[in-house]
Amino acid sequence: MELWFSELHTPDVKHSIRVNKHLYSHQSDYQRIDIFETPEFGRVLALDGNVMLTERDEFIYDEMITHVPMAVHKGIKDILVIGAGDGGVVRELTRYDRVEHIDLVEMDPQVVEACRAYLPGNACRMDDCRVHIYFENALKFIRRCENKYDLIIVDSTDPFGPSEGLFTLEFYGNCFNALREDGIMVNQQGSPFYKQDAEAMQRSHKRIVQTFPISKVYQAHIPTYAAGYWLFGFASKKYHPINDLDAEAWKKHNMRTKYYTTQLHAGAFYLPAFLEEMLREVE
Repeated sequence: MELWFSELHTPDVKHSIRVNKHLYSHQSDYQRIDIFETPEFGRVLALDGNVMLTERDEFIYDEMITHVPMAVHKGIKDILVIGAGDGGVVRELTRYDRVEHIDLVEMDPQVVEACRAYLPGNACRMDDCRVHIYFENALKFIRRCENKYDLIIVDSTDPFGPSEGLFTLEFYGNCFNALREDGIMVNQQGSPFYKQDAEAMQRSHKRIVQTFPISKVYQAHIPTYAAGYWLFGFASKKYHPINDLDAEAWKKHNMRTKYYTTQLHAGAFYLPAFLEEMLREVE
């Protein structure tokens, strides 16, 4: 009997992946966690039926959400990561010697436990001495922070259900306060292709624009995400993501990447006409 995992991208669109084995399934206090072994994408992590990452293409997401801000702001030392319990973002950040402290706030300890066991390629740096993990509500955590971080990465699930509070005007204001005077916030902005996703992206971008003096959107191609087309938000108190990119300084790290390059960095901020129009509508 064939086994397939299917994720609904809309009521009329479904993305399916053939499954060799269902490795892990657990209903935590917050969500259902599943990990599948698949022939095409390797191991796949799904939360509440939605693909969070696959071994085949996770590098695209994790590299683009981390190296873009790190290549712009050369003084980043103290970092807050919200979500990202799989460990991929932490793995990329710990490649930088200049990073001194990473606070990881993940609401669900079962996600971290499952990824340590079944996705070690992502979770391999969770025990780095610079990483401090807090299992608590990110909204409450960040309210206690002021002028503390150089970078905040919001690696949340989509703005529905448990993560809805991470897309509000209040939350972005708290992030602004938690950043130092030249701080950067980067967040996942979802896909602009399907109607419900596009409207959520517009709402989020509007609130970020109201909060930060510099607010830009950039893109990446991620095959297993909705429409294969994903957006990130870059919000800053000081730095422009293209004008302040120091490509030569970043290249001196001699960091091997599979997706991110400094040329791609600049190009990712040049958006198609339909998306530029969607952003202008709310700016």
